Amino acid sequence: MYKIEAKEVSVNYKDFQALKNVSFSLEGNKIYGLIGRNGAGKTTFLSLLAAFQEASAGQIQVNGEDVFENPEMMEKIALLYDVDYKDETEKVKNMLEVAKRYRPNYDDEYAMYLLERFKLPLDKPINKLSKGMQSAFNVVMGLACRTPITIFDEVYLGMDAPTREIFYKELLEEQTNRPRMFILSTHLVSEMDHLFDEIVIIDQGEMLLHEDYESLVSKGVSITGDADVVDQFTQDKEILNEQRLGQTKAVMVYGTLGNDELEKARDNGLDVGPVSLQDLFIHLTDGEES
Repeated sequence: MYKIEAKEVSVNYKDFQALKNVSFSLEGNKIYGLIGRNGAGKTTFLSLLAAFQEASAGQIQVNGEDVFENPEMMEKIALLYDVDYKDETEKVKNMLEVAKRYRPNYDDEYAMYLLERFKLPLDKPINKLSKGMQSAFNVVMGLACRTPITIFDEVYLGMDAPTREIFYKELLEEQTNRPRMFILSTHLVSEMDHLFDEIVIIDQGEMLLHEDYESLVSKGVSITGDADVVDQFTQDKEILNEQRLGQTKAVMVYGTLGNDELEKARDNGLDVGPVSLQDLFIHLTDGEES
């Protein structure tokens, strides 16, 4: 079981502070969703975790050990991200051989299975693959390496919807059969939220929240019914969004409803339902989703 601890981590680039005193811990074989708007600091944090760079201040440790310039710990962490392969002439099979050499948990048989699932050719140079196929190749490497901490930083870029669906299914299957810690950084919140056990939101370089998925989405409700009744019921509540069609109105509210309020809503003919993670994300980061 692995535990990541970030302690007062900051990263400065000249006059810009990408991360500002970020602290939190991730532990156990879970799928973490790391979400935030463009420029929020997600990729910067992940690059620290994968030892691609060193923090300006603070510490990132895995099981109590510093990650940066720690070869034993670095081989246990894999960061897969959107790579420009235009100058890479190696064939797919040779690229996988490199991964096999440096990843002690690499599973060759599993890699071959995934190549079939994604319809990737072994003998084709990686730079001759389409953008979507290159992204699928990154997924194959990330899953087949079976590092205890596997990070996917928007690896779906370029994939079409059916290919992304294969990725999601294989990820969940792998987590069932060989559980480990996955961290998924994404903008496709509405499409990927069913994958997450816990959510971490970074906003403008700061830690905004870290909660389990169910607890977070329970903090929002939708209220639908006669517009006048809905307005009266929600007048003292924090409204995320509202839509109206004729005399029917649907309002998304931030905050849980007590049993008395739920009973009152039903007595007034109102329908109460859940709010999506995407809607909460947009509200909490105070802006439009990218």
